Amino acid sequence: MGALIEVRNVSKIYRQGEIEVKALNDVSVDIAEGDFVALMGPSGSGKTTLLNIIAGIDRQTSGTVTVAGRNLESMSESQVTAWRTRGIGYIFQFYNLIPVLTAYENVELPLLMLSMSAKERHDHVMAALEAVALVDRQRHFPRQLSGGQEQRVAIARAIVTDAGILVADEPTGNLDAESEKDIMNLLSELNRRFKKTVLMVTHDASAAHYAHRTVKLEKGSLM
Repeated sequence: MGALIEVRNVSKIYRQGEIEVKALNDVSVDIAEGDFVALMGPSGSGKTTLLNIIAGIDRQTSGTVTVAGRNLESMSESQVTAWRTRGIGYIFQFYNLIPVLTAYENVELPLLMLSMSAKERHDHVMAALEAVALVDRQRHFPRQLSGGQEQRVAIARAIVTDAGILVADEPTGNLDAESEKDIMNLLSELNRRFKKTVLMVTHDASAAHYAHRTVKLEKGSLM
């Protein structure tokens, strides 16, 4: 049985005029279904680039990426967008919540792109908020929440479509130590209890400790 995510000989080159920057250099890695992987390395090592390519947000210059048996480079942009909406939950360092929307409305946003009834959307949102223990904060706006609570809302938004893969880019990078522990325990629970495959970029060794294994990048290459 193959891996859920298969990255084969992936390179990514950014061009600015005559200047070429190789963000990734012939990277190959497998991620099994239900795995929890931490991507580590110094700034500029290619961690976020690899994360974005796996999530279908960016495209590699060469090599192949296969997720759940689907070759991403063979898909059109609209096909990738539809696949990502259903299959990938993205968690950002700075939450990316819309300040004029309540927690409930922020979590509901991805569902508005899907064919669902209002009741189905409501049921999904409430299940996601329950999973992150924020049902009692559903009518609060982001400014009325702590940083840890904002990140919980962002995680609820990432899981509300029942995506099987969660990709997290420095999910604790903007949190204090106590909130970091809460968020990492939540990601571990989502991995263990709900069988989410988690791929997390982090600089923090204490956050990486929660992962099943660590993949290290340096100057675009696997160490």
